[in-house]
Amino acid sequence: MQVGLVGKPSAGKSTFFKAATLAEVEIANFPFTTIKPNTGIGYVKIKDPAIEFNKKSNPREGYILGDFRFVPIQIIDVAGLVEGAHQGKGLGLEFLNDLNQADLLIHIVDISGSTNEKGEPVPPMTHDPTKDILFLENELDHWHFNILKKGWEKFVKTINQDNQNIKAALAKQLSGLKITEETIEDSIKELRLTHHPSEWSDKDLFDLASLLRKKTKPILIAANKIDIQGSEMNLHKLQKNYPGLKIISCSAESELALKEAAKHNLIKYTPGESSFEIISKSINEKQKKALEFIKSNVLDKHKTTGVQDILNKAVFEYLQYIAVFPVATNHLTDKEGRLLPDCYLVPNNTTTGDFAYKIHSDLGKNFIRAIDVRTKRTIGKDYNLKHMDIIEIIAGK
Repeated sequence: MQVGLVGKPSAGKSTFFKAATLAEVEIANFPFTTIKPNTGIGYVKIKDPAIEFNKKSNPREGYILGDFRFVPIQIIDVAGLVEGAHQGKGLGLEFLNDLNQADLLIHIVDISGSTNEKGEPVPPMTHDPTKDILFLENELDHWHFNILKKGWEKFVKTINQDNQNIKAALAKQLSGLKITEETIEDSIKELRLTHHPSEWSDKDLFDLASLLRKKTKPILIAANKIDIQGSEMNLHKLQKNYPGLKIISCSAESELALKEAAKHNLIKYTPGESSFEIISKSINEKQKKALEFIKSNVLDKHKTTGVQDILNKAVFEYLQYIAVFPVATNHLTDKEGRLLPDCYLVPNNTTTGDFAYKIHSDLGKNFIRAIDVRTKRTIGKDYNLKHMDIIEIIAGK
């Protein structure tokens, strides 16, 4: 699974990326700080299931912090997109192509209105963030349309000559965008494109491209810089005028500051929580004032910096993934004795049989049964797994 960070230059994408991953990236208040895409590991936050058994997990990947387990996900941060990106402006085509494999896009929007459409600094509240949202969706739709339109006449002739199924042929052409035959079939039905593909107009193709984009590249809006005065007014206006948008406010800069302070043992902080504790006696006045600002302007007002909330909602609500824990014995351990070492993030319609194959092809081929560790109940290969299931898979040799 891959989550892509998108937005115009200087909206705070690189700051959000670093806050989510603590990767070393260049951050500056001018356009195109990021040229090559940054890839890193972020984390979704869940309760450590071992607590139910009065134990503590020992993850092979990710980490435990207090009562929580942080499970890794891949994040890619591409360079800022400008208007006309689908036509190649600002190296736009290269940047858009970096997003091919993303399952979901997080659009980092400067909700304070302190950067214009080019990403240049302007006084807060002087730029309308609504324009940034509309521009980005338009660029993504045109990007998909251009891919679909490229060689369309030749494509139609080929399916006529070879008597190919339009859905299968399109799925093959668009496989690089992770668009499946089923999604194409549903979209064609939804748009009522019952006439022959050779008769489809450019509008038909654009509508299809736009719908496929919405289905395969859902967008979650991160209303960044919520700590800047006036930002909340812009946020409420956006929520009122566009109730269908998925919007979560955040302060990536605050999250980054808290994580850096925790990394240097100045404070104790769990990502996504509403407070922190100063634990160092050597903290200076400048650091103390910065932490006080974050507490009063972000955590006390919003209960969180928003960064962890955004990652969790992206994966568990909008992509509808679930966390599942496989164990080799009903003692919660693997064969090496590590407690709940693995956590897999899988789509919520995953069956036990599908999951066995995901772990290892031999486990799927030789599947006999599985056991729900909590209930000790035997479950078959067609059982639909639930979020936070702990299962033991029994297979033949």
